[in-house]
Amino acid sequence: MNYLFLIAAATMISLAVIPIMVRLAPKLGMMDMPDDDRKVHVAPIPRVGGWGIIIGALIPVMTLTDLDKTVVCYLFGCITLLIFGAMDDKREMGHYTKFIGQIIAVIPMIFYADLHATTLPFINFELPTWFMQAFTMVAMIGVINAINHSDGLDGLAGGETLISLGAIALIAYLSPGNNLTIVIALAAIGGLVGFLRYNTHPAIVFMGDGGSQFLGFTLGFIAILLVEQTNAGLSKTVVLLLLGLPVIDILIVLKKRALSGSNIFKATRNHMHHRLLEVGFAHKESVVVIYSVHTFLVSCGIWLQSSSDWLITSLYIVVCALTYFLLNKAEKNNWQPGQTKVLSMLSNSLNAIEQNQILMHGSRRFLEVAIPGYLIALAIWINDIPRDFGIVAAILAVLLALQSFNVHPFKVNARRGIIYITVVFVIYLSTIDRVTWQNPWAVGLEIIFYAAVCIAIFLAIRFSPGRRKEEFKVTSFDWLLLFLIVGALLFAKNPLLFGTFNVNVFIVVLAVILYGSELLLVERRERIDLLGTAALITLLIIAVRGFNLIEFTIGLQS
Repeated sequence: MNYLFLIAAATMISLAVIPIMVRLAPKLGMMDMPDDDRKVHVAPIPRVGGWGIIIGALIPVMTLTDLDKTVVCYLFGCITLLIFGAMDDKREMGHYTKFIGQIIAVIPMIFYADLHATTLPFINFELPTWFMQAFTMVAMIGVINAINHSDGLDGLAGGETLISLGAIALIAYLSPGNNLTIVIALAAIGGLVGFLRYNTHPAIVFMGDGGSQFLGFTLGFIAILLVEQTNAGLSKTVVLLLLGLPVIDILIVLKKRALSGSNIFKATRNHMHHRLLEVGFAHKESVVVIYSVHTFLVSCGIWLQSSSDWLITSLYIVVCALTYFLLNKAEKNNWQPGQTKVLSMLSNSLNAIEQNQILMHGSRRFLEVAIPGYLIALAIWINDIPRDFGIVAAILAVLLALQSFNVHPFKVNARRGIIYITVVFVIYLSTIDRVTWQNPWAVGLEIIFYAAVCIAIFLAIRFSPGRRKEEFKVTSFDWLLLFLIVGALLFAKNPLLFGTFNVNVFIVVLAVILYGSELLLVERRERIDLLGTAALITLLIIAVRGFNLIEFTIGLQS
């Protein structure tokens, strides 16, 4: 199965569905009004993003898997939660009605598909089946609500879930069991990626209860599937690390509500993200702090997947305890992020350097030449270009040429999309072709080039004048992609391979070049459009070589 196609299909469906639902949201009455002190937005926002996530994720699952009992129960649970979530998004139904929907969604999975926990950590004797089924019911509802309640800041619940899904997919890929866990995880990742581009701060759409409950159900479902069927040799407590911060956050919130004598199910403003905002962190900063801790926990889950229950549980408790200890201390001492001397000194130093415009102008000039040259050189360097890529490249080249002459309806957005597709084409083909490269100096040259591009991107963004800062904004989704890049680099010694296709290399290179391209597209002024010209030349090279009109090999040693 082509897992990259799976992610791409889910992403495309999600990207297509969400704009349609955004237009329908006012008519359907699915608008999130800023009428609650727990909410941080100030204008009505559609809460229909969950439709894109769910439809984008479920269509690939339905078409690429056998519809056995397990898959049918998963689909049933997702659709049930979408229906109940949509009803709640339209008209607040209350937590008890939500629980009814969650119970209906989980029952078939436990009693029809027979998917439930069979053992508990630290217990050496067999427990009755009915007890384990009841435990699974409670755990699943707990995870669903943990993700649902973490959906309080733009990109937060989606980003946390994306990190956990990626880790579960990786462990499943490296496990000997069936690939259903991978398919469900990657399909959900694709749906999420499409959604997060609309949901990063400031969000233009929320996922709503339907989306957040779907994510919680999916995480709980594949976590149990992973440790019970895909790889029964994994430590059961690894689920704690893979689910990360949302679990401990909901437990602490419930404890606080109980101690205060309030209804434990009534939503309050004491989740971690609310408390970080109260301390003084900005919206994006709060999300990044949570991403960081969550990513650390999930990474430990990958590294310690088969370790002892005591080690995993102890690590989880220590990391969470330290996180909340620091948060409590900051609250008691009225600490503000700007009070840290090291951060203040660094900020002052950067402000001084910022006065020197050569850092900004020099980095931009480098990117304007380096990335277009890279695309053309790589298209020439690749040894084998399939005919179907040549056909698509020829079509895209014609469309890009029409756009260059401003032929209706090929406007700016069409140009941007074609350039992005060109970048993906070239890097995808070069990643497949990489195993044929025998020139040892090429690897070193590549590393130097990518490092230079990364530095140039950082300098161009950091030292831009205020006018351009308002145009090119770094969002929490960009930080999420940074964590993904770091993860790909950390696991580079044991790369994720689909045949000869190195996913680690593809992720890192694609992210670097796409960000450089996006910066050039956003910041383009009246100067020569080198990137657009290079994309057109690159597409023509791919088309000509895909049709075998010209044959040569440069990457191979003679």
